[in-house]
Amino acid sequence: MENELTLKRFIEIRRDEGFTQAEFAKLLGISNTTADIERGRTKLSGKVVAELLRQFKVNPLWLFGESNQKHLETSVASVIPKVVTVDSEDRENMVLVNAKAAAGYPQNIQDTSWYQQLPAFDLPIPEFRNATYRGFQVEGDSMLPNLKPGEWVLAKAVEHIDHINPNKMYVVVLEDAVLVKKIEKKPNSNNITLISLNDNYPPYEIKPFQIQEIWQVNSKITFGEDATTEKGLLRELQQSMEELKQKLAQ
Repeated sequence: MENELTLKRFIEIRRDEGFTQAEFAKLLGISNTTADIERGRTKLSGKVVAELLRQFKVNPLWLFGESNQKHLETSVASVIPKVVTVDSEDRENMVLVNAKAAAGYPQNIQDTSWYQQLPAFDLPIPEFRNATYRGFQVEGDSMLPNLKPGEWVLAKAVEHIDHINPNKMYVVVLEDAVLVKKIEKKPNSNNITLISLNDNYPPYEIKPFQIQEIWQVNSKITFGEDATTEKGLLRELQQSMEELKQKLAQ
């Protein structure tokens, strides 16, 4: 029978991750539920320990009471670009990932030939020098009002997860999706919170090792801009008021 501390820690992982005994069993490849393990009737198999390590980065030494470090270091998962593209003169260029390409981006992230199918260009503006940039097309309305569907963001590669700023927007490449979000790293938590600007989308938490790349949004390309922005209307109103004041003064 497993010692009590191991059982307690196994239950702690399941509860921390928010799974029922049946859900956790399914994830770990156990038939029915984890109840027998939690009651100490069934031994923790090597396969289950391996799954806890693979899916949740749980330190096996912690699980068996031989370490106080619950998770194996998860922030060392590299978020820097997996592939950097260059032009014919060996200068780094900016690849554009449209919404259709974004669907295949996480799976092809290390495939250099896949990037060659995408359009790329060099932007001769000082702000885009000495760093790796990539363009991504915005899909969906989760970042309204700042980003509209179909707009493009130009984003700079982030070297380490600790370099994120809670006030900036980021392109986050997960194992199965490319999202534009704000990122928050709460103190005393291993998790990372992804936040939408549109209140209709609640924030949600992910593990750092689920992130493949992070790009910090620093500018956007927008289309069909109208001249009458709110500021423009405001200026027109102020002008009219000034003219009215002058007429009254006369």
